[in-house]
This record gives sequence, structure tokens and C-alpha cells, in this order.
Amino acid sequence: MVCMATRAQRTTRRADALTKQRIVDAAIEILDADGERALTFRALAARLETGSGAIYWHVENKSDLLVAASDDVIAGVLTSSDNSAEPFAAIRAVALGMFDAIDAHPWVGAQLVREPWQSAMLRIYERVGAQLRILDVPERSQFYAASALVNYILGVAGQNAANARLDTHQGDRSAFLAVVAARWTQHDPAEFPFAHQIAEQLREHDDREQFLAGIDFILAGIAALA
Repeated sequence: MVCMATRAQRTTRRADALTKQRIVDAAIEILDADGERALTFRALAARLETGSGAIYWHVENKSDLLVAASDDVIAGVLTSSDNSAEPFAAIRAVALGMFDAIDAHPWVGAQLVREPWQSAMLRIYERVGAQLRILDVPERSQFYAASALVNYILGVAGQNAANARLDTHQGDRSAFLAVVAARWTQHDPAEFPFAHQIAEQLREHDDREQFLAGIDFILAGIAALA
């Protein structure tokens, strides 16, 4: 009877200690390490040393868990970025924070694109839109300006994360880019003059620098509207 009571007490303590935040943190660890397919309630229960039923008490299903995990990552980005900065600087900070977050958590980009109605996307649009309003961008243009920024951020950051995984499988990034650049220059320069022109930049470019350059081009257009 004593042993049974002790086991029951331990089980109760584990259940009491289990929170949605602990579940989300564990899910993020699994997603980062092994990808979305590896995230199952059985794997999550094993990591948390609890039963699946205890997890279902806090999270309805895998889709609900993915939404909560992506929202947690994006909330961290928006909390750490300086919202009091000059509008263009604030937008660049959010963009770079998103780029780095998706680079660290590749599954986030796919999740946001797959379910754009979730609260994480709302947070991103709200932060970007607030800066556009401060800039006095015409109201009719604010939606398009915000969409251009958000779509660029998610698209490029997601592609960069995918490229990073490809580089990991194929070896050194610089060697991989050198191979691509060499293939480009094998084509007829009369037919592909621009590819020949930028091949060397492709070989040596910095992904974050390239990403921010694109943000600045979009912001330059927005500045013309403001």
C-alpha cells in the first residue's frame, strides 16, 4: 500500500508540473532536431516522461501543438525586437529576427505559410503594419506594402532554411555554391550574360546580407509612397 501511494504521489506531482509551456518547449526541441514528422504524441510523452493523456489535457492535437510552437517562436522574435526604433529600423529588425528564427527553426516558415490565419501571422502583420502607419503610408497601400514585406520575409527565410538543410546534406556551403556558380558559367555567355555577371557574387555572397538588401529595396519603394 505504501509503494502504491508513493507511485500515485509521484504521478500526481509529474502531472501537476506538466504545463502547456513545457509541452511546447519539448515539441520545439523535437521539431528542431528531427523535423515535423518526428513530432508525435508518443515521442513527446517519452521526452516529458508522462502519458499521452496528460498532454492531451493541454493540447488538442498535433496541429494545435504546431500552432502553439510557431506562436512561441514568433512571440520571442517580436518581444526581442525594438518596437520603439525608427520605423524603417524597426521593420529591418523584425525582418532579420524572423530570418534568424526560421534559420534556427526551419519548420516555422512552413507552418506559417500552411496556416496563415494563425495568431503568429497576425502578430507579424500587426508589427509591420504599425510601422507603416507611423510612416504615413496611404491607407489603400498599407495592405499591399505589408503583404510585400511579410511574403518576402517568409519566402526568402524559408528558402534559406531549405538551402541550409541541402548544404548540410551535400557538404560545405561554399563548395556547394562554387559548384552551382561553375555550372552557371558553363552556359553560353551570349545567351546568359547576367548569369555570368553574377556567378562570382553567388559563390561568395552572405545570405543575411542578401536578405536585408531585398528588404531595403522594398523599403525604398515604401518610402516613395510615404
